[in-house]
Amino acid sequence: MLIAFNKPYGVLCQFTDGSQPPRRTLAQFGLPPDVYAAGRLDLDSEGLLLLTDDGAVAHRMTDPAHKQPKTYQVQVEGIPTQGQLLALEHGVVLRDGPTRPASVRMIADPALWPRDPPVRMRKTVPDAWLELTISEGRNRQVRRMTAAVGLPTLRLVRTAIGPHRLGTLQPGTWRREGGG
Repeated sequence: MLIAFNKPYGVLCQFTDGSQPPRRTLAQFGLPPDVYAAGRLDLDSEGLLLLTDDGAVAHRMTDPAHKQPKTYQVQVEGIPTQGQLLALEHGVVLRDGPTRPASVRMIADPALWPRDPPVRMRKTVPDAWLELTISEGRNRQVRRMTAAVGLPTLRLVRTAIGPHRLGTLQPGTWRREGGG
């Protein structure tokens, strides 16, 4: 079984949390029993999370050797220059080494649900949206990549993993996917 879930902002990609006070987890969303996240999204990231009850499927989705492309809509602080976009495209050097080349383009403001809490905006600092596709999944990689080129991430929404798309799923909702 493969489940596509739209993970809301501020939700952990696990079913339990030992911290005090407890944080929101996947247990609150009526997901089928015995599934677990195939990969993860940070607490402050939103969007497509795949869950499965099949270890082989989880491995195919998350193993870097399979190079599953992951696509994000990224709101950044500042207006990207051609040089910044090219740097992201060619790959940037992070503390843990260079990233693989990425696909990147500026996009119009996407029609997304409001984030709760809203992104803090500054009247004197413009922002822009990028669509960024990577083929690896290091910890906080997209945020670190945009920061490395001088474009801090304000909001991050994953819209696709390989052939799986977020589509019209609203935050906190899920659907069964084919092929799992």
